Amino acid sequence: MAIVGRIAVLNTGARIPLIGLGTAAVNQNEKDIKVAVTAALQVGYKHFDTARLYGSEHALGKALNSAFQNRLVSREDVFVTTKLKNTEHDDPVAAIKDSLMNLQQEYVDLFLIHWPIKLRTEIPLTPIKEEDFLPLDIRSTWQGMEQCMEMGLTKAIGVSNFSSKKVEDLMKYAKIPPAVDQVEMHPHWQQKKLRDYCNKHNIHVSAWSPLGSPNTPWGSNRVIDNPLIQEIAQKHGKTRAQVMLRWGLEQGVSVLPKSYNAGRISENFQVFDWSLTPDDHDKISKLEQRKIQQGEQFVNSTTSPYKTVEELWDGEI
Repeated sequence: MAIVGRIAVLNTGARIPLIGLGTAAVNQNEKDIKVAVTAALQVGYKHFDTARLYGSEHALGKALNSAFQNRLVSREDVFVTTKLKNTEHDDPVAAIKDSLMNLQQEYVDLFLIHWPIKLRTEIPLTPIKEEDFLPLDIRSTWQGMEQCMEMGLTKAIGVSNFSSKKVEDLMKYAKIPPAVDQVEMHPHWQQKKLRDYCNKHNIHVSAWSPLGSPNTPWGSNRVIDNPLIQEIAQKHGKTRAQVMLRWGLEQGVSVLPKSYNAGRISENFQVFDWSLTPDDHDKISKLEQRKIQQGEQFVNSTTSPYKTVEELWDGEI
């Protein structure tokens, strides 16, 4: 297993910190986000992940700008990711400008297509109606993403929740190849096929839900409560979260744990000075595989481009 540092180099030459703070949460408020971001900066986080859909851009921007003004960190040392909403595929340039206004930044470091889905309206955590789906043209969307990069509004572009087949299809016409595919990844959903494809084509994989998103409507406690993870954590004197994050790093991906608890934010960052053993990896590799967020909300037999969950993931599920 290769020694894991604290950054990876994208195909653009940009340096992405391997641990980032996720900012998607239920019933979040601006104060909680600002406190969490400040706590994360103080223990060494430099990577912050948000999205238009999350509603956390405003708070993240305020927290970061306060940190810049107080010289806690400089803008050049921070890596900010945001994402294109499913309702914004027609005009990624206008979308990223709105995100930049929310973030109070001149650019982001990474701009992702959030899902390979185009919708008319979208309200988080509510059912999507059949009439909300619109015809999807990823080629056109990607041209808009490339324009964002050419205009200097983002340093890199990429995708999220794309199967390896969808990335392969995109590569056939992309003038600028995706730098990142951000996907669900944890010991119970290891994404080996996708990681193999992306490694071959110099596309970085970033893991959302690296802990299984316990205690959320979209996640599960099944991953963090796995007895094997508990056994390995006890052996190393680490938390279960630290074991899962270290496992992700040792697969060569960046990990984006979400927490608004200062103690857990600090604990989650303490994964750089120890390693899992080959036996740990062997046992984890044999865990049952089951994706948590299968995207059923994006599937129907009439208006969605995907009639089944298997079609959404191109059979990679």
